[in-house]
Amino acid sequence: MAESARRTRGGGGAARRAARSAVSFETARYIERNIPNFEVLSEEALEIIEHNADTVLEEIGVNFPDNPDALALWREAGADVQGERVRIPRGLARKLCATAPSTITQVARNRERDVVIGGKSLVLAPVYGPPFVRDAAGGRRYATMADFEKFVKLGYMSKWLHHSGGTVCEPTDIPVNKRHLDMLHAHMTLSDKPFMGSVTEPSRAQDSVDMCGVLFGEQFVQDNTVMTSLININSPMTFDDVMMGALKVYAENNQACIISPFIVGGAMAPVSVAGTLTQVLAETLAGIAYSQLVRPGAPVIMGAFVTSIDMNSGAPTFGTPEAAHITYGAGQLARRLNLPYRSAGSFNGSKLPDAQAAYETSNSLNMGLLSGVNFMLHACGWLEGGLVSSFEKFVMDADQLGTLHHLARGVEIDENAQAMDAIREVGPGGHYLGCAHTQNNFREAFWKSDLLDYKPFETWSDEGARDTQSLATARVEKLLGDYQQPELDPAIREALDAFVAERKAAEPDSFT
Repeated sequence: MAESARRTRGGGGAARRAARSAVSFETARYIERNIPNFEVLSEEALEIIEHNADTVLEEIGVNFPDNPDALALWREAGADVQGERVRIPRGLARKLCATAPSTITQVARNRERDVVIGGKSLVLAPVYGPPFVRDAAGGRRYATMADFEKFVKLGYMSKWLHHSGGTVCEPTDIPVNKRHLDMLHAHMTLSDKPFMGSVTEPSRAQDSVDMCGVLFGEQFVQDNTVMTSLININSPMTFDDVMMGALKVYAENNQACIISPFIVGGAMAPVSVAGTLTQVLAETLAGIAYSQLVRPGAPVIMGAFVTSIDMNSGAPTFGTPEAAHITYGAGQLARRLNLPYRSAGSFNGSKLPDAQAAYETSNSLNMGLLSGVNFMLHACGWLEGGLVSSFEKFVMDADQLGTLHHLARGVEIDENAQAMDAIREVGPGGHYLGCAHTQNNFREAFWKSDLLDYKPFETWSDEGARDTQSLATARVEKLLGDYQQPELDPAIREALDAFVAERKAAEPDSFT
């Protein structure tokens, strides 16, 4: 099927007519920072944490349960393997990590939407993983495939979002063993932005690679990174066989993996910032090193998902200063390893898209920008500690991502930015509204929300006195109403449909 799709790609009158009639919606290019990163750790502190992380790997070690192939690779590399415990000699993990690339270009099927992950870039991707969705009309409920498709469409229509993401919600009406096929099919056909692959079972990772072979061509997939996928570490210091199996599939096929501890400080890591950073570094060093044992040069992203805990309820808390310190510090550690960095997002613990959600999200988004994050998963749509994908929150966050773009530009100081001609023209006691400099620059001078209300009170009141959630509900409806599916070669679409149908028919449904 993939070979047939490659032979017919771009050909035929139907494809050309579809290309002429398709509407392409504006998407901002991924962010390239012109501002400095915020650093909280001194050189001495960084060296202490790096030394302690090597001590953890050498003396305590990490577990690779139910994975004899991984244990064999570690033993061959020189690690001390006793049962499932792998103790890594000081410096070995860091040496292995050196073969990982410092930047990754993820190819989109619309090449204008390729993204670069690493260096000074910041790529924004939507929420990932919630089993529930929420909207103003239906409230909180289990997610369906129809919800998933709506989120993919919203992501495609969102100007400031660079990436379609992965499991933007978990479609519980589709069998567990088959839903990855429908989710990937939606990303590939309803959007032309980059996307993520499945990691819930190694065979599903292979399905993801095979579907990309249909979409892009099998050899193209081997030569280019067309997927970024999330590989979580079971903190503390355990690398389960399912995630490592998926990592192995992607590494062998030249596809990028975010190797990320899942840390709730005080439960899965120490309560102190330095202690948590030590564990984060040890875990990421071991995971990235393993990817390089599988295939030297495999593209990887160093991840750090970190939140603190409410010691009374046990619930995770978001937007806290401690999480910010860890996020800033992990960014410094990633840059010292010369690796792309994933962290931050629209994190909050609120049940509704309310003031709590806004405060915590704002803190989390800004720390991501300032910490040097290169790939920000969960950049929009996150609610209730990651249990819920919210339609209103999605468009509220997606709108605010525009502020990150504008902040990252930094301060221009060229002749136009100095505005001396405007200052001379207006002089004392005047105003700048009508001067030539304002007229020439006002369209691009300020970021403007496509969602928030800045109208006079009387106008706002006459229009129904709508709050932000009401405005967001209207924006969801508008974006979905304006949506037009991006063009895709009919032969490739048919091949994708056939692949999904064939794989679904190959095994019975399972909801476990």
